[in-house]
Amino acid sequence: MKKIRCIVTFCMLFSLTLSAQIGKVFDNLTMSSKILKGERKYAIYLPPDYETSDRSYPVLYLLHGAGDDQTGWVQFGEVLNITDSAIKNNSATAMIIVMPDANTEKRGYFNVGDWRYEDFFFEEFMPYVEKKYRIKKEKRYRAISGLSMGGGGTFMYALHHPELFSSACPLSAYVGPLSLEQLKKQMGNTVDKYSEEEIKAFYENHNALELLKIVPEEDVKSIKWYIDCGDDDFLFEGNSLVHIAMKKKDIPHEYRVRDGAHSWGYWRESLPKVLQFVSDTFHQP
Repeated sequence: MKKIRCIVTFCMLFSLTLSAQIGKVFDNLTMSSKILKGERKYAIYLPPDYETSDRSYPVLYLLHGAGDDQTGWVQFGEVLNITDSAIKNNSATAMIIVMPDANTEKRGYFNVGDWRYEDFFFEEFMPYVEKKYRIKKEKRYRAISGLSMGGGGTFMYALHHPELFSSACPLSAYVGPLSLEQLKKQMGNTVDKYSEEEIKAFYENHNALELLKIVPEEDVKSIKWYIDCGDDDFLFEGNSLVHIAMKKKDIPHEYRVRDGAHSWGYWRESLPKVLQFVSDTFHQP
């Protein structure tokens, strides 16, 4: 009987030890938005020691691409297993990862008409999660990354608000329309609803190349940049042009081109590198 109790105790301790090494993901959380007039979903990754400590954590905002929602990085990106492994092998620090749902049917991460998602993100969503969870609120401990449309969101959010992010990691990013004519073509029949000045203003504010001309260089340089795009990715041109523009302005950045296309297989390989890069930035003196 005593031997059985010892075995049971050992199994319980082993189970508790194992569970302490595993983070948690919640992928169907909601918050109310006055700006967007409704409930907005988000997912969150909490590191293994979140429930057993009182410490606050750095945060990575991780944006999905077109066609996905807040569950994309959870289901296809394997954020739980990849982040747990990175923390366990000490290539990444323990962090909270926040994954919002940008509802791609309404133009995603930017303000378009009455869809004021960017206003929602900065005025409601970010303050909400950083109050609800034990998140460090300084620029030094805040990072942003995303893939495809979310890579575009990463570029725009970091360049619109360089005071908020210490690092930005756009992956296979849509950097915005590469010309005014391309934007007008994308707008289709809606182009006649806007003046030439409005179209030009939107173009300049939602194109990474244009923003690099406008945003003060010291602000751009205050962010650590990691740009990653596959050699067979259909968005290679925009990412290459951003790399060249940054090189010409002597803006420090990491630029990676690996074998691969626009796929989850590529982004799953990107995520450990992103986690390491943002962790190194969190640790900067």
